Amino acid sequence: MNAPLAETRAQGIGVALPRKEDDRFMRGRGGYVGNIRMVGMVDVAFVRSPVAHGRIRAIEKPEGCEGAVYTLADLEGVQPIVANSGLAGFKCSAQPVLAGDKVRQVGEMIAMCVADNRAAAEDIAAQVFVDFDELPAVVDMLAARRAGSALVHEEWGDNVFLETFIDADLDDIRSKAAIKVSRKLRTARQSMAPMEGRGVVAHWDHRLGQLIVYTSAQMPHINRTGIAGCLGLDEGQVRVVAPDVGGGFGYKGILLPEEVCVAWLAIKLGRPVRWLEDRREQLTANANCREHDYDITAYADGDGRLLAVDCEATVDSGAYSSYPFSACLEAAQVGSILPGPYKMEKYRCRTWSVATNKPPILPYRGVARTGVCYAIETVMDAIAVQAGLEPWEVRMRNLVLPQEMPYDNITRKHFDSGDYPECLRRAVEAIALPAVRERQRRGEADGRRIGVGLAIFCEQGAHGTSVYHGWGIPMVPGREPVTLRLTPDGVLEIRAGVHSHGQGMETTLAQIAHEVLGIAIDKVRVLLGDTGITPYSTGTWGSRSIVMAGSAVGVACKELKARLIKIGAHLLKDEPAMVTWQAGAVVGPHGWKRIADIARTWYLQPQLLPADVDPRGLEVSTTYQARRDSGTFSYACHAVVVAVDTALGKVELLDYVVVEDGGVLINPLVVDGQVYGGAAQGIGTALYEEMRYSEDGQPLASTLADYILPGATEVPAIRIEHMETPAPYTEFGQKGIGESGAIGSPAAIANAVNDALRPLGVEINQLPITPRAIVEALAAASAASATQGRNA
Repeated sequence: MNAPLAETRAQGIGVALPRKEDDRFMRGRGGYVGNIRMVGMVDVAFVRSPVAHGRIRAIEKPEGCEGAVYTLADLEGVQPIVANSGLAGFKCSAQPVLAGDKVRQVGEMIAMCVADNRAAAEDIAAQVFVDFDELPAVVDMLAARRAGSALVHEEWGDNVFLETFIDADLDDIRSKAAIKVSRKLRTARQSMAPMEGRGVVAHWDHRLGQLIVYTSAQMPHINRTGIAGCLGLDEGQVRVVAPDVGGGFGYKGILLPEEVCVAWLAIKLGRPVRWLEDRREQLTANANCREHDYDITAYADGDGRLLAVDCEATVDSGAYSSYPFSACLEAAQVGSILPGPYKMEKYRCRTWSVATNKPPILPYRGVARTGVCYAIETVMDAIAVQAGLEPWEVRMRNLVLPQEMPYDNITRKHFDSGDYPECLRRAVEAIALPAVRERQRRGEADGRRIGVGLAIFCEQGAHGTSVYHGWGIPMVPGREPVTLRLTPDGVLEIRAGVHSHGQGMETTLAQIAHEVLGIAIDKVRVLLGDTGITPYSTGTWGSRSIVMAGSAVGVACKELKARLIKIGAHLLKDEPAMVTWQAGAVVGPHGWKRIADIARTWYLQPQLLPADVDPRGLEVSTTYQARRDSGTFSYACHAVVVAVDTALGKVELLDYVVVEDGGVLINPLVVDGQVYGGAAQGIGTALYEEMRYSEDGQPLASTLADYILPGATEVPAIRIEHMETPAPYTEFGQKGIGESGAIGSPAAIANAVNDALRPLGVEINQLPITPRAIVEALAAASAASATQGRNA
C-alpha cells in the first residue's frame, strides 16, 4: 500500500534551493555581535602604537582615570598568544596581548581603556602618553632577509620564522631544455575587508561559573581553546558564541589579542564588556594578507612541455605568528602546491617566512593558492610566447589527463578525480577565442588594446589530518563531529561545530538531511557557532565544511533513519524487512508512520516502543573522516578578455568565464554565489587592492578612500559553467570549492593585461596592476625604445 503523502518539492542534493537564512538577512533581522546589548555593558577602546618599531620607556595614565586604563602590568597571569609550527627550525614569537617593553607594528595594542561608551573610551585613550625609543623599521621582506637588517625579534639573530626546501638536481634539465623563462613576481600586501569587522562582547555568568564570549569568529571552539589558555581557565569555564558573522574570509579564523583583553576585563569588572572594531583598526592593525615574492624559472622543451620548475619564494609574515595557523602556513603551502595541475620531471622550491614590522599575515580566502596560481600561470604564458603557441595549447600539453586520475603529482598531491583538459577546452570555447584574436588584429576604434588571459588551477580543500600535520600548523583537524536530534514534534536539529559566515550552510546541511530522510527543509534547524551546544570542531576554513560536516550529517541521518525504520515497523506491526522509507515516512503493508509520529511515540508514548528499541533513541552523535584524508581537489579555469586604455592605464573586463568542477554540487546556487564573491575579491587583488607602507612602517591606507575595493561597476557579469566529477572519497562525491573564485582571477586578469600590452614591449609582473603601473611601464618601454633608436 502506498502512503497518501503529498510529495515535497525537490529539496535535496543538486537543487538550486534559495538560502533559507536569507529570509532574516534580507529583512534586517540578522543577529551580529554589534546587535548585542546587555545591562551595565561598558565599551573598550585601545591605545595603539603610532610607531612600527620601538621600545616603550614609560606609559603614563591620565589623572582621574583610575580603573579606566589597563596595561600589560595590570593583566597579571595573562599569557601571550603563541602559535608555533611543528616544522623543524620554526622560531617562536610570543605575542603579548598588550605590548610591554616593545612594539613591533603600527597599531599594536599598548593599553585598554574602558568607559560607558566608545566615544568616552576613545577620549581616555587619547590622554594616555607613551614614551618611545623608536627603532629602525623592517618593512621590505627581501631586505629583512639580508645580514645587517634591523631585527624584529632580537633573540632570533635574523628575521626568518622558517625556511623550507624541496631540493632537486636540475643540471640535466638545464642542458636539454630548449625553452627557459624566468620571472620575478610580486603580490601586494592586502587588507581583508569583510562587511562586518571583528567584535567581541564578554561577561561572567555567576550562576554557571562561566565566561561567556560573543565574538565574530569562524572557529569558535578554537577561539575557546585559545582564550582559556591565555587566561589560565579550563575550557569548561569558557563558552564562545559566534552569532551571525558578516563575512569571514580567514580574517575571523584567528584568536585576537582584543578577545583575550576584553574577556579578562569582563572577569575583572564583573560586568559585560564590548569592543567593536572600526574600519581604521581593521585596515591598519589587524587584517593583512597575501604579500609574496617569487623568483621563478621554468624549463620546457621546444613543444612547450614542462620539464622542471625552480622557484624561490618569500612571504612577508609580519611581526607575529597568528594563532592558530602560525606564520608559515602560506610559505609552507607554496612549496607543496606550486606545480598546480601540471606534470613535470623535476621540481625545486625554497621558501622563507619572514618577519617584518607589519601586522601578522593572516590566511585570506585562497591562502597561498592565489599567489601560487599567479606565479605558475605567468610562466606558462611566457613559455607559450617562446614556443610560438597559444597559451591554451601549452597548458593542454602539460595538464594531468582524466585517464590518469587519481594522480599523484610531483609533490605527492593526490588528485582525486576530474578532467582538467575538458575544463580548459570549455573555457576557451566560451570566450570565443578566435573571435577575440581577430578583434585584436583589427584594433579598436578608441585605441584601447584587447587581451585574453587564462588561469587553470586545482583547489585542495577539506584537507585532513595528515596534510595539516605535514604543514606543521599547531591546530590539526581530525574526525568531524555532528549531532542530530529529533524533537517530539518531528523537527530535526543539526548541531555542527563548523560555522557559517556566508556559505549558506543552514540551507546546504538541511538539504543533505532532506536527501537522506526526506524531511522538509522547513522542519530542519541547523545550530552553529555556540561551543555550549555544538561538538568540538576546528571550524570553517580551508573549503572543508560541506565535505566534512556535510558528510557527517549524511552519515548521522542514515543511522537515524535505521532507528526510525525499526520503530516505525513495530508501530505498524510489520517486520522491518517489509517496510520502506518514503518521503520522510516508514511505509508498510498496514500503513505509514511519519517522522513526527515516531518522534512523538519515542518522547511521549514510550509504552508503544519495541522491547529491544535502540536505547540511544532519536539523538545521533557521530564523526566523519573521508576515506582518504589527503583532501578533495576541485579545479577551475578562468578565462578573461580585457580592454586596456594605454593613455589612462584603465583596465575594463569585457568578458569573464569560469568553468569549475566542485564534484557533486549540493546546491549549485550557493556554489555560484561562492564563485561570484571569490572572483570579486580576486579582481580586487588583480587591479585595485594594495596596503602600502612607508619606509618607517606607516600604513598608507587607513580608510576605504585610500584602500580601493572593487564595487558593482568593477565586477562584470561573470558566466559560470559547471562540471561535476564526483570525488571518490567523500560521502556524496562533493568537493570543497569555497575559495575557487579568488584563486584564478588575479592570474587570468594579469595574463590578459600582459597579452594586450605585449606588442608594445610591456609586461607587468606585480599585483595589483593599477593604472599608474600600466602608464609607468608603457613610459619606461617607450623611453627604452627611444634610447635604443638613438644608439642604433
